[in-house]
Amino acid sequence: MIDHSAHAPSARQTNWAGNITFGAKQLHTPASIAELQDLVSAGTAVRALGTGHSFNTVADTHGALVSVAGLPRSIEIDQEARTATVSAGLRFGELTGTLHRSGFALHNLGSLPHISVAGACATGTHGSGVGNRALAGAVRALEFVTADGGIMSLERGDADFAGAVVSLGALGVVTRLTLDLVPAFEVQQWVYEGLPQEQLLGRFDEVMSEAYSVSLFTGWHGGPIDQVWLKQRVAGDGPGVMPHRWHGATLAQGPRHPVPGVAAEHCTEQQGVPGPWHARLPHFRLEFTPSNGEELQSEYFVARHDAVAAFEALDRIRQQISPLLQIGEIRTVAADDLWLSPAQGRDSVAFHFTWVPDTAAVTPVLGAIEEALAPFGARPHWGKVFTTPPGTLRELYGHYADFERLTERLDPAGTFRNDFLAHHFPRS
Repeated sequence: MIDHSAHAPSARQTNWAGNITFGAKQLHTPASIAELQDLVSAGTAVRALGTGHSFNTVADTHGALVSVAGLPRSIEIDQEARTATVSAGLRFGELTGTLHRSGFALHNLGSLPHISVAGACATGTHGSGVGNRALAGAVRALEFVTADGGIMSLERGDADFAGAVVSLGALGVVTRLTLDLVPAFEVQQWVYEGLPQEQLLGRFDEVMSEAYSVSLFTGWHGGPIDQVWLKQRVAGDGPGVMPHRWHGATLAQGPRHPVPGVAAEHCTEQQGVPGPWHARLPHFRLEFTPSNGEELQSEYFVARHDAVAAFEALDRIRQQISPLLQIGEIRTVAADDLWLSPAQGRDSVAFHFTWVPDTAAVTPVLGAIEEALAPFGARPHWGKVFTTPPGTLRELYGHYADFERLTERLDPAGTFRNDFLAHHFPRS
């Protein structure tokens, strides 16, 4: 029986940002895999819901939402294989401490440790670093409940694997993932302020390669880059020291928040204080709950060799961007081979925009950004707001049609389809 785990969502059931009100008739939190299988096989429309950190309708449905947060939680570390098999509902911040205490780490983390492992991987979420793939790049195997209630397992090398990792929830409800691990490491984090644009554009690859993870924060106001966050691995000879001046930027004299004028208490520790990887690679601390209902987010990926030209194209429309922007971020992502990953097949630069919460005002600016970045084949983040039409997306992904065939084969009746998938991956 699964009725005890289901309830009708209240009128206030929204995503994290509050810009999406879910249309689901029920929200289920099954307590076992068997309950989840019964629920999926009995339903006509089902969508998996992670932590709700997507800014569009990718997780919505007119049927039933299913959260896997109530499934038994497990972290199984294989020391010899250097992998961790984890329950899909875990948030990264609930996993990383256990990995670190066992002597292991993930290769990278996103800005927020509050997001679920399955949801982040399914939408192509990432951190930064010229040598670091998106979070889904660590997935070695995954297990999910299919439309008929069965369980499918895929591992790297299987024919369908590359299409199943960044899957937008279209193939089933993921229950477990096996992640590649690396030896645990420590990180120091510094913030520099006022990086001259000419320094960035003249030495882009050099600047973005200066640390294990580099993030640029800009208000697109036409002046210097506001902040550069450098997250550097601590070498074997111990913590390092950074100069007061770096590429024309100045070392910040205290902790900083990416958004100007906001207190830095929620941010991970800076000023070169060494700490475990999981306490430095995210921008924000797990122990603080991020604010919600106060922003929209968009992000676009271009090939890294086009980064400077893409920056200049955005700079030419900065007067449209800046008035609605809280802060912009620029990061690098290494290429992978996952079919719907925005970094598939090319080392990438991601241009991220955190907007004021005004959809009507932001939407036309998205069109202007997408037009400016069109010559560079910009791929939008699947979990953020964008207006790129399906026909354009189809041209940007070499495996788009392969993914459509995979969804039709594994979910012929459309159990996991919703308005988002019907729009971007229409069926005849």
